[in-house]
Amino acid sequence: VQLVESGGGLVQAGGSLTLSCAASGFIFGDYTIGWFRQAPGKEREGVSCISSRDGPIYYADSVKGRFTISSDNVRNIVYLQMNRLKAEDTAVYFCAALLKGWGCFLEVGNYWGQGTQVTVSS
Repeated sequence: VQLVESGGGLVQAGGSLTLSCAASGFIFGDYTIGWFRQAPGKEREGVSCISSRDGPIYYADSVKGRFTISSDNVRNIVYLQMNRLKAEDTAVYFCAALLKGWGCFLEVGNYWGQGTQVTVSS
């Protein structure tokens, strides 16, 4: 099983980044795929999740209207388009395969990627 994140980097406030999560080794459609992030000194928090059946099922209030989650169910890749980035979006972003039907909670994460750093300079 592998979840491999990519697309992180350094960007100025107001800029955009698109993160990718490439999944392999499990049946993609059997899981909800989520993006979580962890800033220094803070707990890991949910950003957005998507179900292959229902589409996006969750956005954190802090990213609504700025981030968009999408999935390519043929290539088994989930994207997180991040626009109008803010300094407070700085964190390591992880993708996870979550137990389907249990919402967008890190506690139901079955498989995790290694994370990709996003740094937003103000």
